[in-house]
Amino acid sequence: MADSELLNKVVSLCKRRGFIFQSSEIYGGLKSAYDYGPLGVELKRNIAAEWWKAMVHEREDIVGMDASIFMHPNVWKSSGHLACFSDPLVDCLNCKERFRADKAPKAAAGTQVEFREGGRKDGRTLKAEVAQRGYVCPNCGGPRLSDERQFNMMFRTSIGPVDALESFIDEVEGKALGRQELREKIEAALAPSAIYLRPETAQGMFVQFLNVQQSTSMKVPFGIAQQGKAFRNEIVTEKFIFRTCEFEQMEMEYFVEPGSESEWHDYWVKTRLAWWKHFANNKEGFRARFYEKSELAHYASACADIEFQYPWGWDELEGIASRTNYDLTRHGEESGAKLSYFDQQKPDPATGKMGWRYIPYVIEPASGLTRAVLMYLCDAYAEEQGTDAEGEGKTRVILKLNPRLAPIKVAVLPLMKKEGLPEVARGIVQQFFKSGINASYDEQQSIGKRYARHDEVGTPYCLTVDHQTLQDQTVTIRDRDTTKQERISVEAALGSVTRRIAEA
Repeated sequence: MADSELLNKVVSLCKRRGFIFQSSEIYGGLKSAYDYGPLGVELKRNIAAEWWKAMVHEREDIVGMDASIFMHPNVWKSSGHLACFSDPLVDCLNCKERFRADKAPKAAAGTQVEFREGGRKDGRTLKAEVAQRGYVCPNCGGPRLSDERQFNMMFRTSIGPVDALESFIDEVEGKALGRQELREKIEAALAPSAIYLRPETAQGMFVQFLNVQQSTSMKVPFGIAQQGKAFRNEIVTEKFIFRTCEFEQMEMEYFVEPGSESEWHDYWVKTRLAWWKHFANNKEGFRARFYEKSELAHYASACADIEFQYPWGWDELEGIASRTNYDLTRHGEESGAKLSYFDQQKPDPATGKMGWRYIPYVIEPASGLTRAVLMYLCDAYAEEQGTDAEGEGKTRVILKLNPRLAPIKVAVLPLMKKEGLPEVARGIVQQFFKSGINASYDEQQSIGKRYARHDEVGTPYCLTVDHQTLQDQTVTIRDRDTTKQERISVEAALGSVTRRIAEA
């Protein structure tokens, strides 16, 4: 299958089988907003649960928290988001496309390029030289571009019962104001009640560092983990759910001694890379790309992206940054709180005296949960050629999801809708429900079509209740990937499926 086809097929399957829908679809949809259907929400929750298990429940040195989406505006001032969290925005004067200058195709200044008027295929061919900035429009290839202007990516709203614009209207009514003066007065009116949707979950963990450390008596090195929604007013949204304005993150801040950050950064790159690979079919579809010094954020001493080979090529899945002590230092300076750690058992390197107070350095593994959903769907999608009962060629679509991630773990299928088979099948389903395993009872259409349906949504095991079941209390268990079947006792069905999932 060509890579260009894969994403389209995954998107089609997501709509057809209830994984992901366009938000507000009956009203024409909302760009860059998606709703997770019955199967999509299960897949997303399963990925999140496995991450939480690996990062929190299976470790003594990491605890979790859930910070508010709304935070004091000074948090974003101290972190640098208000001043620096912006992208250079450019408009193409030819086709009217809006894009980020730092993501535009490069072209040598002075080069003469051809492009179509208006960006239309039937537009007349135009020629123009590339300006000194050295890039062209990613849509039409034209060099006729507006000036760059900074575009802050945070969503701003207001909090409180008073409409901030009322006082602004009262102040400016009847006055002739220039553009700049008008903007300044609008900003002044909005400022007292301005609040922002968080663009990342990380800052909540930094500002609660002291509360978490003191309430749990955690010792460095230790981490704080969090999952939750974040919001970025992206200029360009693209590739289905890969880049959207509303998304979910799985982040952890790991606080370490100054001087040990390089060792811990290497540790977390290897650990996180192994975790992603464990649940994937194509282990070669992942890599760690370490940043050059010129790519690093001003506060980082090192950074690596765990990348996946998506249908469009290698792209980011998770970033692991060594953030030094920048965040705790900034929040400490701006708030007046002492965001430091005191180790009674170690000497201060500066004085040699026992007892060392320092501001911890931070290693941050930060991944996108919504990107993880897309990644595992792309990794799992497969097509196999075969023949049906009449000898006709057919294509079997399979989602080879790891059983621990699969939305439905087991489907129980009565061969017929009569002769007591449905009653036995429903009894088996109830056993799975009581054990907390998501199972499905399915009696619609032929057994072959039911198998195909569950292959397509990633159900790893199907249990078929037939007439032999009534005689000897056995059922067939069918494996999704191999299609092999074997008979097991009804009594052993729950244990057999549970064991297989646990071993996946």
